[in-house]
Amino acid sequence: MQITLKKYTLQLAHTFTISRESRDEQDTLIVCLSLDGKTGYGEATSNPYYKITIEGMMAEIEAVRNQIEGYTLDTPENFYEHLESLNLHKFTLCALDLAANDLYGKLKGKPLYEIWGTNTDKYPITNYTIGIDTIEKMVAKLQEKPWPVYKIKLGTSDDVAIVRELRKHTNSIFRIDANCAWGPEETIKNAPLLKELGVEFLEQPLKADNWEEMAIVKEQSALPVIADESCIVESDVEQCGPYFHGINIKLTKCGGLTPARRMIKKGKELGLQLMVGCMTESTVGISAIAQLLPQLDYVDMDGAMLLKGDIAKGVEILENGKVIFPKLPGSGIELL
Repeated sequence: MQITLKKYTLQLAHTFTISRESRDEQDTLIVCLSLDGKTGYGEATSNPYYKITIEGMMAEIEAVRNQIEGYTLDTPENFYEHLESLNLHKFTLCALDLAANDLYGKLKGKPLYEIWGTNTDKYPITNYTIGIDTIEKMVAKLQEKPWPVYKIKLGTSDDVAIVRELRKHTNSIFRIDANCAWGPEETIKNAPLLKELGVEFLEQPLKADNWEEMAIVKEQSALPVIADESCIVESDVEQCGPYFHGINIKLTKCGGLTPARRMIKKGKELGLQLMVGCMTESTVGISAIAQLLPQLDYVDMDGAMLLKGDIAKGVEILENGKVIFPKLPGSGIELL
């Protein structure tokens, strides 16, 4: 195989604010793996919360380039075992694993969801994310992008009032993501009020390691609670079982499609609701997420929709939430 690394800075359509940061752009790494005239594409973004930089990921890959390029690709699962032996960070693993899966599907001439024995007759609609802002700007974003399901980022001093105001402007489903910003009392108090306002679930209300109080929240919350920052890698799924109703799997955090599929399997065994989320990736990362859609209850794959301009073609998301899967096999990705 041949590796090509490409760094991009993705410009966001709007300043994106959550409880711990604001940004106007997103750096991302695209990994290209080529074999027998086919090229697979993978992606991982930089992330200050997890101390991930593009330069760091590129340096990791360059340090083991020979071990990767010298590998004979048989299956993505076996390739992933090889990559794990090289002690790469999960974000770096993700970019390589996504590229290997896309390449594998292209070599086989089939989309990944078909290789995995699933079909796209039924799948969840992605939410569209509204970051923290002034009420006026959050309402303007709703009106700019009419959508069936919104994820609302919260973590302010008056969160319920924000949702109450937004509800005046749309009948769409709301999901709330506090990104660890609430305490247990606040969560339990807010839940029934938010339920009345058409909120479907709460994502990661408490700090990631606050297991003791999370148990209380799960028992007393009027809304289901979904783990995000508490569910990073495969071993976290079982730990989250007693404390959450569901888990949000991020490909970059867990290491790619290969471990994500195992997390989905384990989550189903535990009776958890299953969601896959994004990290403001381009259509490269979003198209990989889309291959998992038939296996999920919820999905947050609006990353490319939040950009001013994209860098790839692949899965297409229409205004009603319907997904058009690409004709190209694998994850169906082409760089522009």
